[in-house]
Amino acid sequence: MVAESEKLGAGFDGRGKRRLWRYAPLLLWMCVIFFASTGEFSGANTSRIIRPLLLWLWPDISEERIRFVHFIVRKVAHFSEYAVFAFLAARAFASSSIAFLRRGFFVLTFLLIFLYSLSDEFHQSFVPSRVGTIYDSLIDTAGGLTALIVYAIWRKGDRSRRRDV
Repeated sequence: MVAESEKLGAGFDGRGKRRLWRYAPLLLWMCVIFFASTGEFSGANTSRIIRPLLLWLWPDISEERIRFVHFIVRKVAHFSEYAVFAFLAARAFASSSIAFLRRGFFVLTFLLIFLYSLSDEFHQSFVPSRVGTIYDSLIDTAGGLTALIVYAIWRKGDRSRRRDV
C-alpha cells in the first residue's frame, strides 16, 4: 500500500519543481507590489525614513529639497519595483514549458506589467492615505519595459554566444 504522503507528492516531480521555481518568485513579487500599495508605504510613512536620513547626511538641507528628494525616491521605487517585476515575468514566460508563453514572452510580459500597474493604481485609489494616478502607472510601465528590453537583448546575446561555442 502506498503511503498517503507519496500519493500527494507524486505529481510534484522535477517538472513541478521547475514550474514552482519559475513562477513562485513572480507571484511573490506581485504580493510585494500589492503590499507596497497599502498605507504602510504612503508618502507620510516613507518620509519618516527618508527625511531623518537626509537630515543626518546633510544637516543643512532645506525642507523644499527634502520634499523633492522624497518625491524622486518614491518615483524611482515605482520604476525599480516594476523593473524587477518585468525581469521575473520575462524569466518565467521565456523559460516556460508552454510554447505560447515562450514565443510571446515579450508581449505577454509587457501586457502583464501594464495591466498590473493599472490595477495597482486602482487599488491605491481605495486606500485613504494613497492616491492612484495614471502617471505612476506610466512610470511603472516604463520601468518594466526598460527591464524587459534589457532582458530581451541579453537573452538574444546569450543565445548567440551559445551558438558560437
